[in-house]
Amino acid sequence: MLELVIRDAEVVDGGGGPSYRADVGVEGGRITTIVQEAAAAGCQRPTGRRVLDAEGLVLSPGFVDMHAHSDLALLRDPDHSAKAAQGVTLEVLGQDGLSYAPVDGRTRAEVRRAITGWNGDGSDVDMDWRTVGEYLDRLDGAHGGRGIAVNAAYLVPQGTVRALAVGWEDRPATEAELDRMRRLVAEGLEQGAVGMSSGLTYTPGMYAPDAELTELCRVVAEYGGYYCPHHRSYGAGALDAYAEMVALTRAAGCALHLAHATMNFGVNEGRAPELLALLDAALDAGADISLDTYPYTPGCTTLVALLPSWASEGGPEAVLARLRDDATAERIRHHLEETGSDGCHGVPVDWDTIEVSGVTGPALAGFVGRRVDGWATARRLLVEDRLGTTILQHVGHEENVRTIMRHRVHTGGSDGILQGLKPHPRAYGTFPEYLGRYARDLGVLSLEECVAHLTSRPAARLRLPDRGLVREGYVADLVLFDPATVASGATYENPRTLPTGIPHVLVGGKFVIEDGRRTDVLAGRAIRRTPVSR
Repeated sequence: MLELVIRDAEVVDGGGGPSYRADVGVEGGRITTIVQEAAAAGCQRPTGRRVLDAEGLVLSPGFVDMHAHSDLALLRDPDHSAKAAQGVTLEVLGQDGLSYAPVDGRTRAEVRRAITGWNGDGSDVDMDWRTVGEYLDRLDGAHGGRGIAVNAAYLVPQGTVRALAVGWEDRPATEAELDRMRRLVAEGLEQGAVGMSSGLTYTPGMYAPDAELTELCRVVAEYGGYYCPHHRSYGAGALDAYAEMVALTRAAGCALHLAHATMNFGVNEGRAPELLALLDAALDAGADISLDTYPYTPGCTTLVALLPSWASEGGPEAVLARLRDDATAERIRHHLEETGSDGCHGVPVDWDTIEVSGVTGPALAGFVGRRVDGWATARRLLVEDRLGTTILQHVGHEENVRTIMRHRVHTGGSDGILQGLKPHPRAYGTFPEYLGRYARDLGVLSLEECVAHLTSRPAARLRLPDRGLVREGYVADLVLFDPATVASGATYENPRTLPTGIPHVLVGGKFVIEDGRRTDVLAGRAIRRTPVSR
């Protein structure tokens, strides 16, 4: 008598092969029994203290969000339906080179200010940790020791590490500073991080030269982790920036996972095949590469991220001082609108493509949902909102989105920023959008292929030996969805609408979504990867 039997499910097991009908038994948080075609064969069917009739539903592994910004959301919101209701059972945090561990007293405050637009200012979270291990412990002990809504893995953020060792200045690290960065990355990996991220259009990570990044990637490789860069350009220099990351990680012997691997702005329309040819050549030569994307054309970031790197040097207070100075602000405008800021990927900004999605100052709420009508408005927002404004950038191309998502090393990542009055709908809709629109409605991927992209492929990148497949002995992180009705409810007008067609989600064999409703279960934990022997 098992804890749970899921009866007559159409199993799409994550491996990419054909689906099959089966009864699936769960005990002690793991899949213990799979009996295929049980009803038709007339064989002994597993019995359970609870039996769930899954007629008409697909049973798949839980989805892995390879690019999440829930670093504080998991701690402040036990519900976390934004991800749980999508069928996400594991998120990868610490993205884009900036997060909250490792820190000291100085850098904690600086990082909080720098990424307020991503995660809020953090004043509602007691940030009493300093190390990666302590942050992971906090996830495990969140909400009165009950845990978190879904599982979470963590990347050591290279920009935060540089802030600790070097500061926010645009200069080479000294040998002593580089040694300290190596130690900080190694300590984070020893404490359970799965790799290292960078934000190479964000300060201070963008100030690291390739030689420095290569040295840190050598450390990541020693521990069997992977490097996840937001690289130096997704616009005018996109292909060169991708090639730079491929060459850098190959020199370091490090696995590479390309974050939100898009080809945006007018200069890259129709150029996705060039990116994939570059990756295929490296893969065929033995490189270890994967990538993630979200199934939408607009991007999402902070308004301050568009500024040229020289204007962002020194940290948030230095940026605000430059913006308040008329002469310096005019230099910033010139770089943004005329020469093409490196913060805007080398492309002169088209304000008509910039939509305000969130502000931290209530007095500025009227700007949310509106396009930025020029530099004067942008400057006002940056100063009055103290760099906390988030934006959507309508610069993507549907053809590129579809082409990249078909690739053999593609995985899914929401890049979901949960802050703001009107966040990007990808935060609430990425995974049902893949299943409903792109697999069922458009046929860009078969259902079996789509599920593999969202489950076993990311689990393999994370080197998790017992997740990402419906197999006996695997952790029972599972999703039951209706393939005929699954769809994202989130839109640009109503971005926090939950999806439809996903009635049940289990984390470690426990229902976090049951009959379409969030339960009070907190079954998520920090997923620490044991480092390989050095």
